[in-house]
Amino acid sequence: MAKPKKRYICQACGSVSPRWQGQCGDCAEWNTLVEDAPATVFSQKHDLSSGGRPVSFVPLDKPGEMPVRQPTGLPEFDRALGGGLVPGSAILMGGDPGIGKSTLLLQTAAAIAKDGGKSVYISGEEAAGQVRLRAARLGLADAPVSLAAATSVRDILTTLGSMEPPKLLVIDSIQTMHSDTIEGAPGTVSQVRGCAFELIRYAKENGVALVLVGHVTKDGTIAGPRVLEHMVDVVMSFEGERSHQYRILRALKNRFGAVDEIGVFAMAGAGLEEVSNPSMLFLSGRDAPLAGSSVFPALEGTRPVLIEVQALIVRLQSGATPRRAVVGWDSGRLAMLLAVLESRCGLNFSSAEVYLNIAGGYRLSDPAADLAIAAALVSALADKPLPHRSIFFGEVSLAGEIRPVAHAGLRMREGAKLGFSKSFGPHGVDDVPKDLTYGGLRQLANLVDRVMGSQ
Repeated sequence: MAKPKKRYICQACGSVSPRWQGQCGDCAEWNTLVEDAPATVFSQKHDLSSGGRPVSFVPLDKPGEMPVRQPTGLPEFDRALGGGLVPGSAILMGGDPGIGKSTLLLQTAAAIAKDGGKSVYISGEEAAGQVRLRAARLGLADAPVSLAAATSVRDILTTLGSMEPPKLLVIDSIQTMHSDTIEGAPGTVSQVRGCAFELIRYAKENGVALVLVGHVTKDGTIAGPRVLEHMVDVVMSFEGERSHQYRILRALKNRFGAVDEIGVFAMAGAGLEEVSNPSMLFLSGRDAPLAGSSVFPALEGTRPVLIEVQALIVRLQSGATPRRAVVGWDSGRLAMLLAVLESRCGLNFSSAEVYLNIAGGYRLSDPAADLAIAAALVSALADKPLPHRSIFFGEVSLAGEIRPVAHAGLRMREGAKLGFSKSFGPHGVDDVPKDLTYGGLRQLANLVDRVMGSQ
């Protein structure tokens, strides 16, 4: 056997280095390289073709018993998962501290337990008494959930092996778990990877739905090795601003359902409440038309959501440097859109400060929001409200063209359902609801003419 070699793993990105250095060569973070457990290097004569157990194969072309999804008791959670929990699945849930991850999972565990399924909630960050206090505050003190405070994976798996496998197993959080077979402190790359592997193996072998809570870094990504996201079946992000009441549960990876499906919740005194109509939540307070405000029908998975876009233009004195501030949208795309408005439409934003906000703390990434953003900017610049009860959608090219977007009919039907009477988008759209008038636009300049000429 060859001499074990040392290796150092970055705690931020998971890259491996043969020697320690102050800065990671891949992610450029400082003081993140930690020595990992030594890897044993075998000679080329080491043969793995014998001595193992035979693997049983299942024919794909023959019908078999399909797993039955377990409802969580929270329809919004089920929507984000694609229909409920799949037995034997592993779910990784990340989110900012204090956003409500533990609250959501405790409510889910309680709902499954009250429905007759066994739920186990293991916390590595809180004592069992602290979890009980939160459950009492949420009105879940009578839920038959099995609570435990433990960080040793060996103890957890030994205990679970001596009892009937539960329907749901929650580990809060994976960064606090520790295995005595792996060197390193809890939270290191080797510990997170090894503990997650053992817990996922138990879930797969026993048909248990496993939920791992993951800490996030300052840029919002899940801390630990990136391989953790590849090991699990579902990666979910619990998003929202703590200053706002709403929360969005988004599926970033889902082997059993659609990606980018969302569930919307509102944080209340008694925990998280489901929002069945999120469009009404994001459009609250829109009584009279205001300059610099437009409505965009966003599409999250298969769910359309109406979002309010707010823009403010402030003229500066000569010589001052204008500022560009964006909340909820890509600042680079705003710069591109301002350049198109100046170059193709003859508008002047160079001597003005531009402030753009997506109402409610919502984060937009849909390219179809270009037209709604442009409409809000032009309305703010002209200080004229847009047509009342109207929605805008469409992608803007660098040539100033309004390009088609997916699911235009679905977006307009959501607007018509909430009482909007006008819609503006790309030219040539046919699937228009009967109670909605549609204005097709070929060029961004057509929108500018409509806004500048409106009263």
